[in-house]
Amino acid sequence: MAVIEPVTEDEGIGALVSQFVEDARGLASAEVALVKARIGERASAYKNAAVFFVVAGVLALAALIALLVGLILSLATVIGPWLATAAVVVGTLAIAAVLAIVGKGRLAPGTSA
Repeated sequence: MAVIEPVTEDEGIGALVSQFVEDARGLASAEVALVKARIGERASAYKNAAVFFVVAGVLALAALIALLVGLILSLATVIGPWLATAAVVVGTLAIAAVLAIVGKGRLAPGTSA
């Protein structure tokens, strides 16, 4: 950053304008550096939060898979393993289809959430 020197009688308006422009550039570059630092700090915080959300999603998916496997094993004693697997898969796909249709309906123009 430029050192501010006192203006003497010998310097004219040109020197004052030149000093002003130099100070303005220094201030602008300092502001840009500050904004970059703030954005970097926020991006780092969001990145850390995103990692936790991804891990939570993976664990939730693992729990859902375990639930479905347990459901298949429970039904297998009643209706047999192949039919139990088919029933759970068809039921899960039906729920997924309903959720997809609802999601698509919310994307259509003119509808509200």
